Amino acid sequence: MRRSLVLLSAGLTVLSTGLASAENNTPRNLILFIPDGLRALKITPETAPAMAEVRDKGVNFKNSHSLFPTFTMANGSAMSTGHYLGDTGVFSNTIWTNYTSAPAGNTVVPFIENDAVLGDIDEHFKGDYLNEETVLKMAREKGLSTATIGKVGPAYQFDHTDHPDKPGRHSIVIDDSTGGKAGVALSDEMKDALTKAGLPVVAPSRGDNAKAGDAKTPGTTVANVAQQAYFADVATKVVLPMFKARNKPFVLVFWSRDPDGTQHNQGDSLNQIMPGINGPSTMASIKNVDNNLAQIRKALDELGLAATTNIMIQADHGFSTISKESKTSPSAKVSYDDTPKDFLPMGFVALDLAKALDLPLFDPNDKNAAVTGNNHPKAGNGVLGKDPTKPDLVVATNGGSDLIYLPNRKLAAKTINALLEQDYVSGLFVDDSLGRFPGTLPLSSINLRGNAATPTPAIVVNFRSYASECGEAPTNCSVQVADTVLRQGQGMHGSFSRGDTYNFMAAIGPDFKAGYVDELPVSNADVGMTAAQLLGLRGSRNGGLVGRVMSEALPNGVTPKAFKAVERSKRKSANGLETVLNLQRVGSQRYFDAAGFPGRTLGLEPESGKQKTAGK
Repeated sequence: MRRSLVLLSAGLTVLSTGLASAENNTPRNLILFIPDGLRALKITPETAPAMAEVRDKGVNFKNSHSLFPTFTMANGSAMSTGHYLGDTGVFSNTIWTNYTSAPAGNTVVPFIENDAVLGDIDEHFKGDYLNEETVLKMAREKGLSTATIGKVGPAYQFDHTDHPDKPGRHSIVIDDSTGGKAGVALSDEMKDALTKAGLPVVAPSRGDNAKAGDAKTPGTTVANVAQQAYFADVATKVVLPMFKARNKPFVLVFWSRDPDGTQHNQGDSLNQIMPGINGPSTMASIKNVDNNLAQIRKALDELGLAATTNIMIQADHGFSTISKESKTSPSAKVSYDDTPKDFLPMGFVALDLAKALDLPLFDPNDKNAAVTGNNHPKAGNGVLGKDPTKPDLVVATNGGSDLIYLPNRKLAAKTINALLEQDYVSGLFVDDSLGRFPGTLPLSSINLRGNAATPTPAIVVNFRSYASECGEAPTNCSVQVADTVLRQGQGMHGSFSRGDTYNFMAAIGPDFKAGYVDELPVSNADVGMTAAQLLGLRGSRNGGLVGRVMSEALPNGVTPKAFKAVERSKRKSANGLETVLNLQRVGSQRYFDAAGFPGRTLGLEPESGKQKTAGK
């Protein structure tokens, strides 16, 4: 409780400085522009001129941070609320909900990038699974015009409660599901406006961009151009003119699937580490999202809104190339029809733990069918135990890290020891309530233990990462082991690599400094707090794991001091491993650079001598 009060007090202190434009006489607008999966150092005037201009003429947040686990919905929850994941409960894109979600395919481990699934989880968790108010909802309730456009799941998460089936009582939501059965209903005003603008009321699909290929067939070689052109047209030809006509402040969230979607599915590098996510498909996807931003900024100019509109650009996470290699994994030594020889299969964590713990494995994405012989779970998720409806252990597969839940808490030590034997593991984080284990750090050390409504994982498993010889900065060359259906050479994120935590961030507008390089650490939780500050919003808080207002980036704002620290396991494991966390601090706020076993995580190099230990 004391820690929560300190954080809350710190946030209120900054909020009371009177920096917000809403405290002044001139009302401001805000656009939150999220280029999903954009690495900080991929932006140059040549690769992405529109984003480079915002960074260079506005504020360059050069010490930016995604929250771990570095996944879309997790970081979307931080941006939308200003809270860390221990409060929002969005620990990854796939979580264990401890009930069967019908819209997710009758599974207890739903993939939550889906509007219907989010609605179902909201209903189960007393109407709001985030357990914290979002910026967009607060803005809407204050009377501002609000809209969220783009990628299904994170776009809707910005305003996911309060009768989305009743248009007019909710923010405008336009995403992949718009016009379909699972989509948020459109108001008659929006339908008429779309029709008058010559735009369909049904969102287009991704087309060839959605093709991920398989072990023998390359994935996509085209960016998500058509779908995002539709979203950009909706924003510039319908929503912004509508907001202009209303003559009151507005908030617009634009969540671009590119470069994330293309980097995931790219077919430039089938089963090969090089070029990985640095091939032509990725570069086309970065240019695609840059074109979307340029279109939005041009519309602001033409509508006379540029002078009163702040634009904040922040990627949810960085990105890495997938590795499927392991010398220790039992599952990599088994032959699978859809997996190249000696590569890790989908669901390797569930398979390896079932073997190590000598427990039956069932597939929660296949009606709890037993997983035996040369088979693996369809989506990688697994429930372990004699009765799949009452499992001892649950694995939620996500990519560069996995979540492990332990209904049977007695399995904690044995599970941890089994994971420490695998070369694909680089760092373990364990629920504080289970106690301290050699070689691990507690969830609280990375703000994953808070006031979440959803179940808190018992163990978060970070996977090994390193830099390839791609000829660029190490964070642009990040490679990681990933528990995913995607193939070696394609793209993934989710790890504690600095390649995944280093996201692009920039801002421009009347309430930001011009030509300012911010050296202080900032995070996606700070985005939510700063957005609320700029809009003069004051929401209630259930948890105290909050970000800070990035006051140093605002005119006449306070510039606090930052400090570096290192935290490590109290004791090494029997095989000499320890989880090490490199972080920075600004007051009570914590910013996580990289974590894992030294030498197995990009940004956490092998230690040549004893480093100073802080905190833990």
